[in-house]
Amino acid sequence: MDIDTPPHLDNPLPAETETLDKENGVTGAGTEVPTEGDMTTADDVDMDAQGPTQPSLGTKQLGTSTSGAGIVSGKAGGDAGPEGRTTSAGATGEAFPTRVADFFKPRPKGTTNGTASAKGKGKQTTSEEYLSGREGLPWVEKYRPNTLDDVVSHKDITGTIENFIKKGRLPHLLFYGPPGTGKTSTILAIARLIYGEETYRSHILELNASDDRGIDVVREQIKGFAQTRVLFSKGFKLIILDEADMMTNAAQGALRRVIEQYTKNVRFCILCNYVNKITPAIQSRCTKFRFSPLPEKEVEKKVDQVVEREKVNLTPDGKQALLKLSKGDMRRALNVLQACHAAYDTVDETAVYNCTGNPHPRDVEAVVQSMMRDEFGTSYEFITQLKMDRGLALQDLITGTYEVLETVELPKQARVYLLDQLGLCEHRLSVGGSEKIQLTALLGAFKYAVELSQKK
Repeated sequence: MDIDTPPHLDNPLPAETETLDKENGVTGAGTEVPTEGDMTTADDVDMDAQGPTQPSLGTKQLGTSTSGAGIVSGKAGGDAGPEGRTTSAGATGEAFPTRVADFFKPRPKGTTNGTASAKGKGKQTTSEEYLSGREGLPWVEKYRPNTLDDVVSHKDITGTIENFIKKGRLPHLLFYGPPGTGKTSTILAIARLIYGEETYRSHILELNASDDRGIDVVREQIKGFAQTRVLFSKGFKLIILDEADMMTNAAQGALRRVIEQYTKNVRFCILCNYVNKITPAIQSRCTKFRFSPLPEKEVEKKVDQVVEREKVNLTPDGKQALLKLSKGDMRRALNVLQACHAAYDTVDETAVYNCTGNPHPRDVEAVVQSMMRDEFGTSYEFITQLKMDRGLALQDLITGTYEVLETVELPKQARVYLLDQLGLCEHRLSVGGSEKIQLTALLGAFKYAVELSQKK
């Protein structure tokens, strides 16, 4: 009888029908039914059986036991064991394990495929190997985060994106915020997480819109990359547009259409410093995340890690000056630290201010006291000589003066007037004003503020 042939009068079904006893797990007509967890079926053939009566590979055969006709799982005429494993008649050896539990046994804790866990020492070794392969690079690139766990701060943002990836619903992304806060590092870590360390470069297109900012780039490079798919790969590719706020309005208009048309093939991640320069049409098509300036404690942790590994002789006052000047910018902090380490054996407060060209707080305090106490001509000569000796710019002195004014007690009217004049002087310098004229204007503003403070 051919089991593949439909039953009819010339090819009837077996005389006895199956009756399943739910309690005992056996058939009333001698037909064996696999117990729970048995993965074998009636189509399975035992390749280890011996003897000429064994069916050939790929055939289906009915059992011929004396207890009745029925389909036997495994060997023809075999018996099912108590755990659902089938053995041949008279054979004492156990067949290949077929229970689901045999294939999906939980791994022992602390091991992964027979090796040590990735936590603890294994993670440190991986980090050391990663850093050792980046020797010779600037510290900003050498210590760039490799995974989302390494990204400093912004745990709420990275956690949200990880949930998007796990659910397979990653949207278009828009990262905005001050420079050096981790926007580029985060998206590169996301690319490594999705595609893997070895192949992520072939799945992404990274463009800096500061250089490629015209509509031709959108029509040629971006659209060409979005139209194609990676061979033998499922899912989507990733297009990273850095400094996208530098793109022209025409380029952003063309980009909007590309985002709509090729969402099935690619996801866009747009990085910018000023989100108001991105057109509302693109903003509405992306999930926005703001990267705020890094907390001083987080910057300090990273600086301590670099200092320990690179063996930098950093003094406590030098660290405080470094953190103050970085203002939440990790890139600036590492660049200044590397420059100071190359120029000085001991990185202290003076070394930090000399490398950055910023005026020392003591010099700024002396300038403010001179403008408030000395005569006009005396104060002007003192400030001019200090600028020549220290190599300072008036713009830096204005910035330092603003910070010092926060610690000086002044009447509200005098404080408001001084802040207004400081802003005007800085604006005139930014549009090409003369430093001498703006310095005299600043001195005049301080003298008038002193008179206002003395009036009742």
